[in-house]
Amino acid sequence: MTDSQNVGGVRPDGDGLAAGRVVVVTGAGRGLGRAHALAFAAEGAKVVVNDLGVGLDGAGGGAESTGGDSPAAQVVQEIRAFGGEAVAHGGDVATEAGAAGLVACALETFGRLDTLVNNAGFLRDRMLVNLDADDWDAVVRVHLKGHFLPLKHMAAYWRAEAKAGRTPVARIVNTSSGAGLLGSVGQGNYSAAKAGILALTLVAAAELGRYGVQVNAIAPAARTRMTEGTFAETMAAPGAGFDAMAPQNVSPLVVWLGSAASAGVTGRVFETEGGRITVMEGWRRGPTADKGARWTPAGAGEAALKLLGEAAEPGAVYGA
Repeated sequence: MTDSQNVGGVRPDGDGLAAGRVVVVTGAGRGLGRAHALAFAAEGAKVVVNDLGVGLDGAGGGAESTGGDSPAAQVVQEIRAFGGEAVAHGGDVATEAGAAGLVACALETFGRLDTLVNNAGFLRDRMLVNLDADDWDAVVRVHLKGHFLPLKHMAAYWRAEAKAGRTPVARIVNTSSGAGLLGSVGQGNYSAAKAGILALTLVAAAELGRYGVQVNAIAPAARTRMTEGTFAETMAAPGAGFDAMAPQNVSPLVVWLGSAASAGVTGRVFETEGGRITVMEGWRRGPTADKGARWTPAGAGEAALKLLGEAAEPGAVYGA
């Protein structure tokens, strides 16, 4: 296969790491979601390509989001063009009906369900003093509720399978962000939602393991509609042909996490950018003082200052 036959930067002649698996990717019409859908298909998966077809701020899209010219339908066409199997789904994953429809679509089309990649989202950036409640609600809804509901409905299916004696090899990959890990100036709504996704990941991993479900999260950095103003068209190695900000760089880790090959890996967060993968260690207890009795305010302050002097400095908030 020649380079001219590559699809979205992903070679459709992979090693079959996801062969036979049915994978649902939300927000898969563009950017990271599209790259993930193509990468899974290249590794032999059958893919449910979910996308509501909305704009960068969540406007537009809707009932016709699986039509021939829709982002979801275009990705399906790309997958089918190299012999893969895919179906478009245009439901709103932040609604009960839309999330339940994802499960139904996968089962009715492919007869099974193995992996969920939660990726859908959009931005409405404002400084906090200018952030409307509606813009807060919309962003938290699509990112946090849009992770919770598909996770809930697919977990219910996998729990039923496990109780019927058919314990699945199921995988969920959630999408957080550096903004959720460190915060990002002008993105209070987005940062809060992405931080919530990290906590949801930890809880889901602890609760669902008994049913054969592993749950992990990524914090990716890549050039998409949401970040094109931040990441310029630069190469990590000028002249070498490697675009460090291409969304396709993130997908290999997502495919591995979404495959049976990742057995035993759950409740983890990975930061991924270009050719770099980092295991994030999250909140861990640092220096501690225990008086064994109630502190006075002044005493508590003195102890806190001493502990801060022993503690590592936190990472800088993005944009600060």
